[in-house]
Amino acid sequence: MTIPEASRLVIQAGALAKGGEIFVLDMGEPVKIVDLAKNLIKLSGYTVEEIGIEFTGIRPGEKMFEELLNENEVHPEQVFPKIHIGKATAVDEAILRDFMERFEGMSEEEVRETVVGIANGRVVVNPMVNIVDLSSL
Repeated sequence: MTIPEASRLVIQAGALAKGGEIFVLDMGEPVKIVDLAKNLIKLSGYTVEEIGIEFTGIRPGEKMFEELLNENEVHPEQVFPKIHIGKATAVDEAILRDFMERFEGMSEEEVRETVVGIANGRVVVNPMVNIVDLSSL
């Protein structure tokens, strides 16, 4: 997808917004960076051998693929060509209240683990011990 096409898709999603929706935009098939580099080299009038391409590997934090939502979190029907609406997953209010009460006393790592646990549905409220991470059981 070209930059103008992507821009139009974002603007169209903004025009469709009623408030609070999560739009999932279909940006088309992924493009390999190496193919993009080869095309740019050829379009510049050079060969790959003349310019060369150096592979440095994946840097910390980089991903080969990115899936922001799984198929259960996106409505299958499109609201506009290439625009879907994501499904919001409700979080138990008791879990959020307990987290907010304990937040200031938590380390950065505890906050990270708890938030990821809540987002992934691994955290439940146990009245005897407050929040419980199901993955630790």
